[in-house]
Amino acid sequence: MASTKYVYDFDEGDAGMKKLLGGKGSNLAEMTRLGLPVPPGFTITTEACNHYYREGAYPEGLEAEIDEHLERLERKMGKKLGDKNDPLLVSVRSGAAISMPGMMDTVLNLGLNDDSVRGLANQTGDERFAYDAYRRFIQMFSDIVMGVERNRFERELEKKKEERGVALDVELTAEDWKDLVEKFKDIVRKETGRDFPSDPREQLDLAIQAVFKSWGNPRAVTYRKQYDIPHDLGTAVNVQTMVFGNKGDDSATGVCFTRNPSTGEAKRFGEYLVNAQGEDVVAGIRTPKSLDELAEEMPALYGQLTQVMEKLEKHYRDMQDIEFTIEQGKLFMLQTRTGKRTAAAALKIAVDMVESGLIDKEEAVRRIQPDQLDQLLHPRLDPDERYEVIAKGLPASPGAAVGEVVFDADTAEMRGSRGEKVILVRWETTPDDIHGIIAAQGVLTSHGGMTSHAAVVARGMGKPCICGAEAVKINQAERIFEVNGLVVREGETITIDGTSGKVILGEVKLIEPKVDENLEKVLSWADEIRRLGVRTNADTPEDAQRARDFGAEGIGLCRIEHMLIGEDRLPIVRRMILAEDEEKREEALMELEPLLRRDFEEILEIMDGLPVTIRLLDPPLHEFLPNLVDLRVELERLKHVPGEREEYEEKEKLLARVRAESEANPMLGLRGCRVGCTMGGVTEMQVRAIIKAACDLKKKGKDPRVEIMIPLVAFRKELELEREKAVEVTEGVIEAMQTRLEYLVGTMIELPRAALTADQIGEVADFFSFGTNDLTQTTLGFSRDDAEAKFLPMYLENGILTDNPFQTLDVEGVGKLVRMACELGREANPAIKLGICGEHGGDPRSIRFCHQVGLNYVSCSPFRVPVARLAAAHAALGDVQDATK
Repeated sequence: MASTKYVYDFDEGDAGMKKLLGGKGSNLAEMTRLGLPVPPGFTITTEACNHYYREGAYPEGLEAEIDEHLERLERKMGKKLGDKNDPLLVSVRSGAAISMPGMMDTVLNLGLNDDSVRGLANQTGDERFAYDAYRRFIQMFSDIVMGVERNRFERELEKKKEERGVALDVELTAEDWKDLVEKFKDIVRKETGRDFPSDPREQLDLAIQAVFKSWGNPRAVTYRKQYDIPHDLGTAVNVQTMVFGNKGDDSATGVCFTRNPSTGEAKRFGEYLVNAQGEDVVAGIRTPKSLDELAEEMPALYGQLTQVMEKLEKHYRDMQDIEFTIEQGKLFMLQTRTGKRTAAAALKIAVDMVESGLIDKEEAVRRIQPDQLDQLLHPRLDPDERYEVIAKGLPASPGAAVGEVVFDADTAEMRGSRGEKVILVRWETTPDDIHGIIAAQGVLTSHGGMTSHAAVVARGMGKPCICGAEAVKINQAERIFEVNGLVVREGETITIDGTSGKVILGEVKLIEPKVDENLEKVLSWADEIRRLGVRTNADTPEDAQRARDFGAEGIGLCRIEHMLIGEDRLPIVRRMILAEDEEKREEALMELEPLLRRDFEEILEIMDGLPVTIRLLDPPLHEFLPNLVDLRVELERLKHVPGEREEYEEKEKLLARVRAESEANPMLGLRGCRVGCTMGGVTEMQVRAIIKAACDLKKKGKDPRVEIMIPLVAFRKELELEREKAVEVTEGVIEAMQTRLEYLVGTMIELPRAALTADQIGEVADFFSFGTNDLTQTTLGFSRDDAEAKFLPMYLENGILTDNPFQTLDVEGVGKLVRMACELGREANPAIKLGICGEHGGDPRSIRFCHQVGLNYVSCSPFRVPVARLAAAHAALGDVQDATK
């Protein structure tokens, strides 16, 4: 016999063996250990599954172990599997270490054949029950093990009910079931070319193999991807003595929760069916009864069940999801597991359990998954609604929105101002569309990625957004878009879900977000645990206030460029960029300064007493200029319009200037600190506006804390030059305004060279902020928009990448640069402050890495602040767990 043990009886295991026995198997063993009424059985380990999955065959010794444990079970029950006089029947069920409800396969009533069904009928005195169990077994086994479509059997069953003039399965007679058994066997013969297997041991082997194989079925793989469950865990297989809830009106089967899984209310919740098997409860063939009705229908059994529920919740110290069966007046427990729950329920249960002394605050924080909080912070689709998904794009900004389709920003603004709900649908948005984005409920683009203009702006505003939905073909001239032949016209209603990327035809009911006292309590406990600070990315007073309300401890990224795209400012910015001499540029800069000063004063006042990191102008300048193609089209139009000569000549000059400013690769061109180093006055104007705003607040008795960030630095000399300008302007303003102000000047690390030479750059920087969006692009050589639209999905599907590197930090590559820069920066400047302001600052797994490398803070969009606070606490708790291993 092989040295590895692959099979455990239920009385050999316990709850601590979840990785080996799976969640279901370890909990069946634990309930057995607690003395609860669990039908006996045994569990085949996840190791056996993984071997089978790799090799396509049982590991050595497994078959003999199954035989040994089956014989033990037969002795314990006093019955033999498939015996013709008194058959032992078993269920064969999956059970992974991490719960995957409904994703893998189950076979019930195994051991029945033409002989044993008569033995079951004799032993129970109920021929109808015996043949009902047999047809269920054939139907389920044939579907799961032999690949015969379940619908083939359902059609025969429906025909039989029509023929007999009945509506429910329970109204069919024993003779009806006998007839259906023969018809079902004929279906198997026709579909598979073989008879339905009658040898019980062969049935068992085939069922075990089918459950092993179900670990790799498409729905299970999809579920694991969705919930980030490792693919190498494997599933255990539980072989358990059958008990029957369909033996008459004194029998039942059901599912119950020790608390309400939707609300978290400390009230028992569940459903059951009298005279039914477990599959009937979930199949929807009959309407289940509320668990409360069991108290009236079977009061003694209800009392026993509630005692078991209470015992299990106290034992596991968490809400339990329990499956039970009542067979002829006797209660049996078939499963318990930690119950799935909504975010609102998870928070309430955690808080209630802390207050009752069942768990401590750390355990409560550990139980709330950070990404769950998205459910509470954005409107979401009602899970009970049915809807038609017509396209999918990138989930660029979470939340759901409903509105009528509009195709341009002006229409969105006009209709939005009248209180109408609209969705702005564009090929891609530009700074010119900002007023339409503000007015719309959400944004849908057919092009662009997670860092495109639409994505960044929508996230900052907390508006749902889907980008890169390439199946959406927009015809701007006809005011329609098409998806695979379906035409959607302007004014028709659509729903978008920026959390999943779904585009839905028509209106779907939404559930509005709620932030309650339970969330506030859990976040306050998280704040006591975490070491990482949490700031926000905010460019407007509204974003700053929202983030502060969500608990942000400052602003880690305030982007000046987002203050320059309003209708009143964009023309001034264009004059500054296209100025033919220093004098004209200076005029434009002078106009911009007071506008920015007012913006900074509002934001700094909202964040009074907290640090505000303001990044100087960063994006390629072409983003502020008219589109080259649009200008050419306009010129061609004006050429044919009489009396427009003067305008034509102006546009022609503008076209020449825009063409002169265009670049082959603008993301690596004239942008960031390169603008300040080559365009006189640009850096100085921005710093003046910032410092004047701060000094204004100082004079009002406020406490502004300014951090000036120089972007896209690659060389120490760049930062030296820009820092000198910033310090000179700052000291001059402070002196002129006769006040005192503490400030920092630092840089954004977003280029590999900056990370590699962080010791040099760190000597002239007060802080580093890692701009991991661009650092990922420049390290991987990926253009984000192109990668996500073209090849990234295939890379993920084929396992080239395990995660989208723009959503979860590439720890092995980009992370190595971040770690190196932290170490080098601290060597050069032990007092340097380190943070991250890319989108990874709101991703829980990336936050764990930030904690591990010792960053001082993460910064994320306002709506991700609660998520980051909780994730930072999880990271700290992870350190505690690691230390105790």
